[in-house]
Amino acid sequence: MEPCLQLKKSNCKNCYKCIRYCPVKSIRFSENQAHIISDECILCGRCYVNCPQNAKQIRNDVGRAKEMIASGTPVYVSLAPSFAGNYRVSIDAMEKALQKLGFAAVEETAIGATIVKKRYEEMVKNREQKVIISSCCHTVNSLVQKKYPIALQYLAKVLSPMQAHCAKMKTEHPECLTVFIGPCLAKKDETDHSKNLVDLALTFEELTAWLKEEEITLDQSMPDTRKPARARLFPSCGGILDSMDLEEDYTYIAVDGIENCMSALEDIESGNLNNCFIEMSACSGSCLGGPAMDKENMHHLQELAALKKTAKKVDHDLLMPDKSVLHKSMPFEGKSRQMPGSAAIEEILRKMGKHNKDQELNCGSCGYNTCREKAVAVLAGKADLTMCLPYLKEKAESFSDKIINNTPNGIIVLNEQLELQQMNTAAQEILNIKNQAEYQGEPVVRLLNPADYLLCMTEGKNIYEKKKYLDEYQKYVEETVIYDKEYHIIMSIMKDVTEEEKMRENKESHNRQVIEITDKVVEKQMRVVQEIASLLGETTAETKIALTKLKETLADEE
Repeated sequence: MEPCLQLKKSNCKNCYKCIRYCPVKSIRFSENQAHIISDECILCGRCYVNCPQNAKQIRNDVGRAKEMIASGTPVYVSLAPSFAGNYRVSIDAMEKALQKLGFAAVEETAIGATIVKKRYEEMVKNREQKVIISSCCHTVNSLVQKKYPIALQYLAKVLSPMQAHCAKMKTEHPECLTVFIGPCLAKKDETDHSKNLVDLALTFEELTAWLKEEEITLDQSMPDTRKPARARLFPSCGGILDSMDLEEDYTYIAVDGIENCMSALEDIESGNLNNCFIEMSACSGSCLGGPAMDKENMHHLQELAALKKTAKKVDHDLLMPDKSVLHKSMPFEGKSRQMPGSAAIEEILRKMGKHNKDQELNCGSCGYNTCREKAVAVLAGKADLTMCLPYLKEKAESFSDKIINNTPNGIIVLNEQLELQQMNTAAQEILNIKNQAEYQGEPVVRLLNPADYLLCMTEGKNIYEKKKYLDEYQKYVEETVIYDKEYHIIMSIMKDVTEEEKMRENKESHNRQVIEITDKVVEKQMRVVQEIASLLGETTAETKIALTKLKETLADEE
């Protein structure tokens, strides 16, 4: 069977809100994802209700309900009395709509609530337990079974109204299948472990979506023809007590909200209560505050008023089954886990940057109430070090400070008023500043020409590697100016290129000298060549004359 509460992995955004709201911390965070620890989860639904990314989802069983109807077997609905608050229509209007979906008949779970409350009255009258904790809320049952072994003896071993009602319907209609519809996701888990008493559980959210899919609307004008028994009050805080005939010499207490229930269970385990019946509901406002009520229509006072309007101080006429039939086994389901030693906890705290008590901020940003709880969770494999936001913030700031202060480039940060917000060590060296605090919050014009910064901000165009000479500081820099509109800052990154520029100038000067020398050498060589050429020319002419005369002399002799 698929788990009742599931995770949409792609939607988890590292917010830890589900851990913060989980009363029993049954969520493990690893690989940037939240994972529900099923054997610790009590299915209160608070992670589902409070997840800002809708990363949790309740198992959808509408498909299974359609298959049951399609099988031809009659399917009866046990409808939780909180329907009156959720839909604000009569039970007859609900039956009419549900029959259009294919269900054979619809009965109120309040019938099962009447059976259960009568069994509670017997337990009180016969003083079967010195303390009796109601067992209607599956989340409360799971909480006691997993976390409060001493209080478990006081949990009424009685079927829930859903189970009692579906068992009654199966007795009256042996061939039928039963589907419970209500505001609670935990009922899905209770159904999974009901041993054929209940075949399926749907939530109001599932039903609403199904009705919308089939384009079925509820008849707001249809009157209520069913008996308005006081057991219809069960879904409200104190509703169980309001439906019971109370003994004068007995104490009755109604507790709603999971934290209040946990506090009450701690008091019960202290052993100081006697002759006391305690109605416990995990949800604030009881079932009317259930996690699967239609969220778009949630108005608690209106829902409570709509519910109470349907109830009268009468009971359903029915034959009570034997108490053995209503008995429900509730064994302890908790797991004993050894608490890590103080040395191991201290080691984790040190890794989180908590070296003394003052550094244990207990801010709760990781989802745990204290840093030590978080350390224990790390040791249990439920959490990791990176979930500590102050630790990550300090680490990130330290890391960025090291980068900024050790980079050779000067970094200056201005606000949109061109006032100095921050500068690193390299920038102070470029601008010959010994005390940054002297210029903090001052206009940048005290240090630099603001023209480029103003241009970058007004035109929205960044400037990259613009070379300029800072005459006042006798420095050459290549400056990049970036305007961040989101954070309203202007950042200047200056690379000191003074040495490179001086080397370039020296090289250019040297090159000019070499060229001048080369020109002089070439000029001198040309003069030498010209002189040699002149001498060669004169010598050639004289040789020509001499040879001519010799030629003439030889010719005459012939």
